[in-house]
Amino acid sequence: MSKIINGVNVTELFQTIDAVKANPAVAKFSFRLNNKWLKGSRNRSTVSEYRGAEQDLQRLQPFVLDADEPSILLGSDKAPNPAEYLLQALAACVTTSIVYQAAAKGITIDEIESRFEGDVDLRGFLGLGGARNGFENIRMTVAVRADISDEELQDVVKLGGQFSPVYDSVANGVPITVQAKRLVLNQLSDAA
Repeated sequence: MSKIINGVNVTELFQTIDAVKANPAVAKFSFRLNNKWLKGSRNRSTVSEYRGAEQDLQRLQPFVLDADEPSILLGSDKAPNPAEYLLQALAACVTTSIVYQAAAKGITIDEIESRFEGDVDLRGFLGLGGARNGFENIRMTVAVRADISDEELQDVVKLGGQFSPVYDSVANGVPITVQAKRLVLNQLSDAA
């Protein structure tokens, strides 16, 4: 019988851990998305495929993510901006990491809410110098409702930063390779 904690099938989680211990190659994943510029600051990304557990996989349905800028930044304010998506990705990954790691430790969490704020100085983006292009700092506040001590609460929240791949990528940087291609017939060929 499966053991479920925090909505996580802990039995399957430990089976996955055992499978990775037996064959570390199944732990390698490659996530992908395709992006298309629409107009002005608007663009659209589609997520439909990824590679994991030594196989190419398809989502049950593609996910479409639009991005825009608020009107004060010359956008049409029809979608979150890329910086907000980065904060959302960080929030989602930290939350998921907390929930999974707490479940693995047998800790039941009743509720988690968080707030993420990031400061950007547009002088970098505008090419004016005096500031970096990206976030200068990010602040996160994580509130957890669980039947645990204050010390355990601090330890549980720390699990997010310890195990979140997005947190690690943002906090420690990650190499990015850029390749330019000529667009032919409005299709990106050989995206890999």
